[in-house]
This record gives sequence, C-alpha cells and structure tokens, in this order.
Amino acid sequence: MKADIHPEYVLSTVRCSCGNEFTTRSTAPEIRVELCNQCHPFYTGKQKLVDSGGRVERYRQRYAKSQAKQAEAAKRKESKGR
Repeated sequence: MKADIHPEYVLSTVRCSCGNEFTTRSTAPEIRVELCNQCHPFYTGKQKLVDSGGRVERYRQRYAKSQAKQAEAAKRKESKGR
C-alpha cells in the first residue's frame, strides 16, 4: 500500500434532524441525517408517512388528474353514442 494517500479516519458526530446525536468513526468529522433510529417509524412503532419531497402528494394529484380525464373521455364517448 502507498503511504499517505488514505483519508484520516476520525471520530465523527452524527446529528439527526430530530435532535439525536451519536458518535461513530468516519472520514468526515460531522454527518447530518434526516432520520435515525430514534425517529424512524420502523424503529419507533409509529405509523407515520415519511414523505420525501412531497412525492405522495404529487402522486395523488396525478392520480386525480387521470381519473378526471377518464371520466371526461367516458362522458364524450357516451354523448357520441346518442
């Protein structure tokens, strides 16, 4: 192995958005995370929706829009048949 090419492996503090902090080892001195074992629904047992960037809401809007288009197409088809 070559000498002096590897990053320094130091103690690093991991900080969660919920306020939880713990120490581990890494090449970065500080790591910030959105979810940890103290606030993640899988570990806490609380069933809450972890919506990353509004993806669920965007899906619901898209689904509602497609339902509206299908209803409109059915209405047009029905009016042509008369």
